[in-house]
Amino acid sequence: MLTILSLFGRSPFAPLQSHMEHVGYCVHRLPALFEALEKGDFIAVEKLAAEISTLERDADLIKDDIRDHLPKTLFLPIDRGNLLEILSIQDSLADVAEDIAVLITLKPLELLPVFRPEFRLFLDKNIAAFDEAKRVSREIHELVESPFGGREAEKVRAMVGEVAYRDHEADLIHRQLLKKLFQAENQLTYVAFYQLQQVFGHIASISNYSENLANRIRMTLALK
Repeated sequence: MLTILSLFGRSPFAPLQSHMEHVGYCVHRLPALFEALEKGDFIAVEKLAAEISTLERDADLIKDDIRDHLPKTLFLPIDRGNLLEILSIQDSLADVAEDIAVLITLKPLELLPVFRPEFRLFLDKNIAAFDEAKRVSREIHELVESPFGGREAEKVRAMVGEVAYRDHEADLIHRQLLKKLFQAENQLTYVAFYQLQQVFGHIASISNYSENLANRIRMTLALK
């Protein structure tokens, strides 16, 4: 595809950023999804879940296009395998957003009031980690063609450290939510208990994947 090939001509990170933008569309629909869930508007939940699935499919098409057109013989400033690994982690973020949407539509799910304050903060922290990782992806491509050291390396370390901090904050809230979940198990059916546990775990993976992505980019630049 000419567009993807022209992006590779400017920087190997440019097509990855295009993919990351579409991954972001998936992740950033999650707050609206859970707002609809809290209101008990299951028609809106189904509609938003379908929208996330469509957005994930769009991201998949870009991912496949990148894989099909990533040069095998032309010189790239960083290793082709590392580019594909970064793409795979980004793809996991879109996948998990869709998985969350599917999980809450398998059976109508009630988010008990006892969970709501921590849950909103939990979702926010995970999305904040994603946004920081997206910032690393967006800004770091300019360093590919330059020596990676000194102030540039320090800036990257600081950015990656911010992603790690957001992930840590999300992990702490995740533990609080799990404690409340086990405390409230008598108020829930087995299916609802399992469903919530899975939803919490999938949301937690957003910050985990985001930290992995930021670290992979940093390591890739250090090895170039």
